[in-house]
Amino acid sequence: MKRFFFLAGFIVFLVACSSNEGDKKARLTELKKEHDNIAKEILKLEQELTPAGTVAATKVNTMILTRKPFEHYIEVQGRIDGNENIAVSPRNQGGVVTRILVHEGDAVTKGQILAELDAEVLKQQLTDLKNRLAFATDIFNRQKTLWDQKIGSEVQYLKAKNDMESAQNGIATLEDQIKMSVITSPIDGTVEDIPIKVGQMASSASPIPAFRIVNFSKAKALADVGEAYSSKVKTGDQVKIFMPDLNHEVDQRVTFASKYINPVNRTFLVEVALPVSNLIYRANMIAVLKIKDYANPAAIAIPQNYIQTSRDEGHYVFIAVEENGKKIAQKRTVIPFISFNGLTEIVTGLNEGDKIITAGYKDLYQGQLIDF
Repeated sequence: MKRFFFLAGFIVFLVACSSNEGDKKARLTELKKEHDNIAKEILKLEQELTPAGTVAATKVNTMILTRKPFEHYIEVQGRIDGNENIAVSPRNQGGVVTRILVHEGDAVTKGQILAELDAEVLKQQLTDLKNRLAFATDIFNRQKTLWDQKIGSEVQYLKAKNDMESAQNGIATLEDQIKMSVITSPIDGTVEDIPIKVGQMASSASPIPAFRIVNFSKAKALADVGEAYSSKVKTGDQVKIFMPDLNHEVDQRVTFASKYINPVNRTFLVEVALPVSNLIYRANMIAVLKIKDYANPAAIAIPQNYIQTSRDEGHYVFIAVEENGKKIAQKRTVIPFISFNGLTEIVTGLNEGDKIITAGYKDLYQGQLIDF
């Protein structure tokens, strides 16, 4: 029984809420009708009283619309990087660091030795192989002399030759490995970071590089742009690059727009080459990129705050017109397209030469007497 009364009460509550919501909607519709009727009555009375001079027109400011260039930019935060920013690791399997020959900030050239790794075992193996080569060469020379005199078998001659050549190849391989026991710079640049220390193990498989070499003779700005703009941003687009740390802005063009979307953050990479200058660029310095994705050389664009919105009428503005010798406000429905930097381009509803009301438009209604 208690459960029955509980369910019955809950149903009554829902019906009451639904009825209350319906009453509010009906009341809102009724008030809107009253508002329209009052506005019409006010307009009628003002028109009747104006000839007698008892009602003053509303003071407004206007602006004549003209077509001007309008541009839209995508703004993203990026970073500065060198055109060559290389993480350097050992070329072989690695080894213990025995010497570091450079310091952070040093200028280095391509091929310069940066550090040496322990290669004593390889050097010992090289010494043994050289001894084996000397012995194999002596045996081969003896065997060759006999073979030239038609003494001995061909198998003995070929085996001696193979042993000598095998030792030669082994020596060449070890010498290459010993050469790779030093870490060299792959580019001309500056040593930016040295994560390794003497006595530590350095390896090509390590996620942390041994050195970082940066060449800022040519710099670039990088930014990750959202996937939504992938069809709008392309190589050659105009871009403004502002570097707040340097308080400097340059106009460039996009030099590379990646076709690959990063599946982790759904962005694609954009690169912009920076001009050679006396500015001191630093890796990962903040750069704000404004990429132009739209331009209209003859657009009608107005400040966003001039556009009002109504649930029933959509977007509209007020313009000043003259009818029967009177200046009145006329409500004009508009279709906005795109906004940037406080301006909105209007594609339908306004024409060049229209006088848009720029001040005093908030409390206007259709047909209201105005003065400007």
